[in-house]
Amino acid sequence: MTGQLQPPANDRFKAEMPQIPGVAGSAMRAERSGQLVLWVAGGLGVVLVAMVIGGRLLSKSRRAEPPAAPVGQIDVPVDAGSVPDLPVPVATESNPVVAQVGDLAKPWDSRQFTFRNQLTGENVPALLIRLPIGSVAQAGGYWGLAMKAAYGTCQLEYVQDIARLRSDYGYRAASHPMVGNPCSRTVYDPLKYASIPGGVLARGAIAQGSDLRPPLGIEVRIRGKEVVAARME
Repeated sequence: MTGQLQPPANDRFKAEMPQIPGVAGSAMRAERSGQLVLWVAGGLGVVLVAMVIGGRLLSKSRRAEPPAAPVGQIDVPVDAGSVPDLPVPVATESNPVVAQVGDLAKPWDSRQFTFRNQLTGENVPALLIRLPIGSVAQAGGYWGLAMKAAYGTCQLEYVQDIARLRSDYGYRAASHPMVGNPCSRTVYDPLKYASIPGGVLARGAIAQGSDLRPPLGIEVRIRGKEVVAARME
């Protein structure tokens, strides 16, 4: 009819198409299913991105925090250069052992010990020195001496630093370790003997200083593999 609006051809086609039961509903459900899959996938993607970002932020936060100290732990400073001292043996009449043969393997090695004087009951600080002469298995390879001045109360010292003998004691001729008296600046030579009253030779002749005699000697003997301090003069 002239003047009457006609629907578009496509719309007429859609309107004229027969509706097949089940087909249109399946298409709609498929379309909705696809949209749901896209929504779920998008949601999972957002969650995954959030987890990654959160994990990075948490990792940075943990690295920035200082580690917590264990509860009840006390930090004790350790001196790397420090070495525990060996126990000082005490030479008595029943047990006079002060070292084992081979303990002082190198010339000028030394070991401190205490000598129990049976006559006076006094404990005397003493020293065993491995001399550069003789054998470790022979008594002549050692010098045992009391580390207290023969006349006086000053403590003697074993000086292995040649430069210190020159600077502290003023002894310029030093070429090997010596025993010194820091009170009188007397220097005793372990390789030399001196005559003392009674016509006896004592090791440790005075190389410099005003002391009256060498240090009191302690007789050293070898008993099997043991080095023993037998008696003190």
